[in-house]
Amino acid sequence: MKTRSITIVLLVCVTIISLTISACGGGSQTVVQTVVVKERGEERIVSVTVAPRPGETGPYTGGDTPPNDAPYDATFFKSYGVNPFIDTEDDHFSTFAMDVDTASYTVMRRYITDGHLPPAEAVRVEEFVNYFDYDYPEPDASRGAFAIHLEGAPSPFGGEKYYLLRVGLQGRRISAEQRKDAVLTFVIDVSGSMGQDNRLGLVKQALALLVEELRPTDQVGIVVYGSRGRVVLEPTPASNASAIMNAINSLQTEGATNAEEGLTLGYKMASQVFRSDAVNRVILCSDGVANVGKTGPDSILKEIKKHADGDITLSTIGFGMGNYNDILMEQLADKGNGNYAYVDTLDEAHRIFVENLTGMLQVIAKDAKVQVDFNPEVVSRYRLIGYENRDVADQDFRNDDVDAGEVGSGHNVTALYEIKFKDEANVEGNALTVYVRYQDPETDKVHEINQGLALAQFASTFEAASPRFQLAAAVAEYAEILRESYWAKDSSLENAQGLAQRVKENLASDPDVVEFVQLVSRAAQIAAR
Repeated sequence: MKTRSITIVLLVCVTIISLTISACGGGSQTVVQTVVVKERGEERIVSVTVAPRPGETGPYTGGDTPPNDAPYDATFFKSYGVNPFIDTEDDHFSTFAMDVDTASYTVMRRYITDGHLPPAEAVRVEEFVNYFDYDYPEPDASRGAFAIHLEGAPSPFGGEKYYLLRVGLQGRRISAEQRKDAVLTFVIDVSGSMGQDNRLGLVKQALALLVEELRPTDQVGIVVYGSRGRVVLEPTPASNASAIMNAINSLQTEGATNAEEGLTLGYKMASQVFRSDAVNRVILCSDGVANVGKTGPDSILKEIKKHADGDITLSTIGFGMGNYNDILMEQLADKGNGNYAYVDTLDEAHRIFVENLTGMLQVIAKDAKVQVDFNPEVVSRYRLIGYENRDVADQDFRNDDVDAGEVGSGHNVTALYEIKFKDEANVEGNALTVYVRYQDPETDKVHEINQGLALAQFASTFEAASPRFQLAAAVAEYAEILRESYWAKDSSLENAQGLAQRVKENLASDPDVVEFVQLVSRAAQIAAR
């Protein structure tokens, strides 16, 4: 993919455009950089919103003072565009890497709770959808790491001729007792920005929850970074919980933010105590801001690539808002073969570090990819909703050297497609076939499974679909509206609110669903101001 930068005066035939928008009264500024890229013969628009901290003026362009190489000291989100509809006559394959991140949903929740709509660029639809549990049955042991669950029904939005397809993948579950020992290296941001909104305080509370869940044979080391990186706790058995907690409780904010040095030290420590029979993971706790040393994800990971390419995975856990770099945190986790979550409350910390600890630590599939083959004789066109930054070239589906997604124990992955059938389609034959390909992390053996779905197996009405299918549709529509998707231009938060409320009637015992309905209602109120 190529981009060209052209200075503009009045013309719009450009690749990169930067606009500075001032609030009324000359308040803080927001810089929106729009990049037009050409990919697969089609142009699409990518925008990056750079918002300054409250009470300060912009623009923040950062990275202009060596050795920094990316913006910093602001709130950064990156839009990856919106997937178009594709005619099956042109391309009947849709291929993407699995993704189990959920940070975008909890970032949205933080914004809504604070009384604001999130920036459109902060919304990644798949992370909204994958925040929820869909009660998929677990795979049979003989079928490997995943079970495929397909369901379809007429779409409640998009017109009467369109249908929704849900591709659900359920990973096998490993009990806490059966998981491998964990060798954990925490890299904790203690820079001055982590003193805002009690960010470091919430980190301490979150890690205290995690320590209680560890087994005596697990191991914990702690590296911190402010202006410089340093070791706070040498690798220590979890049986010595008091020493670990003393180190955690001693943490205080200090200096600037040298994330590069902190991560380099963290990976060095993890390499020194590496165990081939254990889970080896670096866990970064930060607001993502980096203003000393290398500040961009590509350059930071270049420094630690030899470790990231091995069996040391990286999880990034975000804290704070108003001075936060979502781009850095998301891409570090992606390139570090791990997962990205955002902690806005202690309850969310409990969800990540207690309820889903084994899922975060124990990987059941490496380089996991999905390919959907739509039958051109049945399906006229399709659109993958979300996963824009997880695209994999169709020809690389069976190229096992291509990096894809990592999936943890018990994780489920859900993707939604909007599709249109041909007028005289065969209702009995397969309308589509879903293929899943992944590498077993224990044996390195590559597995591939598939499952088909016929038009006759689609529900006759949206209301006849399962409640969890309807939930996925409601969540996706809400996300599409928030990210100002072209395909949701005729919808509204009020419409999403009505759909969410109907879904709640069948899932009232699920606290995540109840909270979701409240968030949609609150978003509609904020938008109506």
